[in-house]
Amino acid sequence: MDARTVNIVLVGVGNLGRRFTQLLADKAAHLKTRYSLDLRLVGVADSRGVASDPAGLDLETIVRIKTDEGSVGEYPNVGKLQATAVELVREVEANLLCEASPVNLQAGGEPGLSCVRTALAKGMHVVTPNKGPIVLAYRELVDLAASHGVKLRFDGTVAGGLPALYLGMRDLRGATIERIEAVPNVVTGFILDQLAEGASWEDALARAQESGHLEADPSWDLDGWDATAKLAILANAVLDYPARLEDVSREGITGISPEKVKREAARDQLIRLLAVAERAEDGNYSLRVRPEALPKTHPLGHLGSHKIGVVYTTDIYGTITAIIDEPTPLPSAATMLRDILDIYATQ
Repeated sequence: MDARTVNIVLVGVGNLGRRFTQLLADKAAHLKTRYSLDLRLVGVADSRGVASDPAGLDLETIVRIKTDEGSVGEYPNVGKLQATAVELVREVEANLLCEASPVNLQAGGEPGLSCVRTALAKGMHVVTPNKGPIVLAYRELVDLAASHGVKLRFDGTVAGGLPALYLGMRDLRGATIERIEAVPNVVTGFILDQLAEGASWEDALARAQESGHLEADPSWDLDGWDATAKLAILANAVLDYPARLEDVSREGITGISPEKVKREAARDQLIRLLAVAERAEDGNYSLRVRPEALPKTHPLGHLGSHKIGVVYTTDIYGTITAIIDEPTPLPSAATMLRDILDIYATQ
């Protein structure tokens, strides 16, 4: 059977987008053999420019440009410096948008939100690991996708490569979810484990940045905003509970002393930034993010420094725990491939 060609526009070629591009190259033969799919990148954008070619861009060339810290706007013959991602999505004919630009809640989720809106309105499917558009405009985007007969998939927004959303949205259908507990952020666990082993705050932060886990501006992770955004997405998508960031009680890890972390470790307790949604008798949910000491008997009480996880407590399926060990961003990048296959491999 001939492979079905899917023309893709990729916005964002940073940690996730670059790995996703390499993944498309590495998995091309497997995708054709197993799923009869030819995933062709016809447009790509970063913060400095774009490139497009209806015949398909060379994936290795894009990876090489980004590895050398260049812009795709420098792609030979078809690159355009200073052109924007939204312009690319508006102009290029494609079947699907992969939106992997950085999370930017402070600027209204841009450019990701406009790219997603534009693609859905054009009748393009969208997959994205970008939390910003989903947190800020979940219901609008879901409705927009439905009205244009296309799919919106965002499994990578919550817990890296862990299929936490698919588990809750698909595999727990029919259940009442009484409680969600999640440790959805890798870097806070890494830092807390460094403190437990005797590092100072300064050393723990430096090691996290050296390892690539922590951004230059650490507040998104350390102040609990990342975990809060992920909990809001879980609430909307899994619980059908219309949560906003301000509906979540938030406390980060910056107020924790190394001495407290070491004391809890000596008591065989693991401190993690825990995101919790708990169902009340009236059917509403209370939402909170805060550091909590977890005993080893807790389903998430034995997470390693690169592990994150989720626990669903339900009325008919019991309690289900899922954990992933994610020492590199590759599993997070691969969620875009998983979302694409969810759209196309079942058609």
